[in-house]
Amino acid sequence: MMHNMSDEDLIKSAIESSRMNTTNTSPYKVAFMFLTPGRLPLAPLWELFFKGHEGLYSIYVHPHPSYNDTIPQDSVFYGTRITSQPVYWGDISMIDAERRLLANALLDPSNQRFVLLSDSCIPLFNFTMTYRYLVNSNISHVASIDDERKSGRGRYNPQMSPNITIQDWRKGSQWFEVNRELALGIVADQNYYGLFKEYCHRPCYNDEHYLPTMVNILYGGLNSNRSITHVDWSIVAPHPRKYAGSEITKELLNSIRFGSTGCLYNDNTTPMCVLFARKFSPGTLNPLLTFAPLLFGTSN
Repeated sequence: MMHNMSDEDLIKSAIESSRMNTTNTSPYKVAFMFLTPGRLPLAPLWELFFKGHEGLYSIYVHPHPSYNDTIPQDSVFYGTRITSQPVYWGDISMIDAERRLLANALLDPSNQRFVLLSDSCIPLFNFTMTYRYLVNSNISHVASIDDERKSGRGRYNPQMSPNITIQDWRKGSQWFEVNRELALGIVADQNYYGLFKEYCHRPCYNDEHYLPTMVNILYGGLNSNRSITHVDWSIVAPHPRKYAGSEITKELLNSIRFGSTGCLYNDNTTPMCVLFARKFSPGTLNPLLTFAPLLFGTSN
């Protein structure tokens, strides 16, 4: 998936490809997009997740461009690396990487749902359940909340007005899941992207505000306003809780999988509110593999 196109040419190709390919592309595929500094330490768990479902998914991996490793040819991650650029926490390069992943995935007309994942993410259910949840959903899943605190509205820059007002401003997790219409809207956007690039600088964090705000303005009725990737913010820190291997138990995993009081899915209440979870350290791999039958069931 490596190429010599600039980001601008890549986005143009993605838009043109989407306009040209309007025929039925079933079976639909889900694009799993991994944004990672380097290797994927939890790859063996994902290998189990994907096993036996070829043709229903695509994988795209965006590592740091200096990362160099050999992926076995029998791995589902073989040949999934895309042309990448350095990514720095909180600034516009994070948005550039997300758009780069989406644009690559949009080149395949069969990709109809798009999930952004990190190197510390794990699947919480088997592939079949996850796939059905995504392709049958009538909306996208981007966390977008109106946070009146200093860490929310307090980051708004009035210079963004009138295109973005304080009432438009939203905050949320960067780990999104979107349908093809919204994916195309994200890569095609220049107006809001340009405003964030010019006016959102620390303590304004692009990855926490760009998509939540843009989606709120343009696609509010097509969004659930929630992420389907669990993260634990119960600790007071700049980053969420990071799970260690000693913490991985059946009770913990089930509390994440079914710990919600319920959410809306296609206008009905469901206890299945998250499909993925983070941040799991590399040391959690062996315990997670032990609990793979719990996560994936007897049949994936």
